[in-house]
Amino acid sequence: MERTCTPGKPTLACLQAALGAVVLAAAPAVHAQADAAKDFPNRPLRIMGQGVGSTADYLSRVIGQKLSERWGQPVVVDNRSGAGGTIPTEVAARATPDGHTLVMGHAGPMVSAVTLYPKLSYDPVRDLQPISMVAQGVTALVVNSALPITSVKDLVAYAKQKGRLTYGSAGNGTISHLSGELFKRVAGIELEHVPYKSAGAALTGLLAGDVQVAFLSPVTVAGQLKAGGAAKMRPLTVSSPKRFVGAPDIPGSAEAGMPQFEARLWFGLFTTQKTPKPVVDKLHQAVVEILAMPDVRETILKQGIEVVSSSPADLGRFVQEEISRWTPIIKAAGITAD
Repeated sequence: MERTCTPGKPTLACLQAALGAVVLAAAPAVHAQADAAKDFPNRPLRIMGQGVGSTADYLSRVIGQKLSERWGQPVVVDNRSGAGGTIPTEVAARATPDGHTLVMGHAGPMVSAVTLYPKLSYDPVRDLQPISMVAQGVTALVVNSALPITSVKDLVAYAKQKGRLTYGSAGNGTISHLSGELFKRVAGIELEHVPYKSAGAALTGLLAGDVQVAFLSPVTVAGQLKAGGAAKMRPLTVSSPKRFVGAPDIPGSAEAGMPQFEARLWFGLFTTQKTPKPVVDKLHQAVVEILAMPDVRETILKQGIEVVSSSPADLGRFVQEEISRWTPIIKAAGITAD
């Protein structure tokens, strides 16, 4: 006997029929996503690695090489510096959502840019899909070796005696910028911020004497650290109370007499939002397996930063927590995209 489904009075049979229709309608989309993951990647991948010489650039090249070896597709690291990392991040946010464009995100474009740039063209939470955390570390407070400074105590005394010094950062809103502003507050001194387009450019400025101080990743200053007495810069402390495993020769901030100086450096891999979940899962699995390789972990640690992987969901939550943590600090300090 034929059953009629009356609007407002659904029967069990009608509900079952409706559910079956939904499942049938969704099936093609599910199969299409599965096929997309099966064929991925089907052309060269691109990682927006930020400025040349930066930690993001270095990590992008390590990951990119391993992905290329794994999948047999070229991986191009596309370096576009400036605006605190927002320029390359916008490219990834606006790319075709198929997983072939990635970005090595960090605090600048993913956290502080939300506050610093009222007209930011992307939303780091809404427009970017997390893949995995890649590494975490610290920033190193370094000074030009021509200065008569060998400790944080010396720097504070010198700054108070000589007046305002200049410090270089990897750009407005980057963790090196935030670290500098935090150090100014806890040390009670004035330092004039000079934003560069990348960490590598900031190091060049420090070595040339264009700025006297800089807050940079140990990865960026690794070459100078290995130069020992021939180095043109001198590290004073890192932005963690204890010595950091990736830069064991540099005193922790507590040891240096400035325990309140604490700021986390982090890097995570993202792709365009709306990328099919099976593709994201495939990327995540590949990246996590690469980060677990002993040679990768050792190579990255030798450069002064520690490998840390995560699930996509955990990285997404971390970004939102960092936005909540730093936004009031940025506003209270009056930090602007100067």
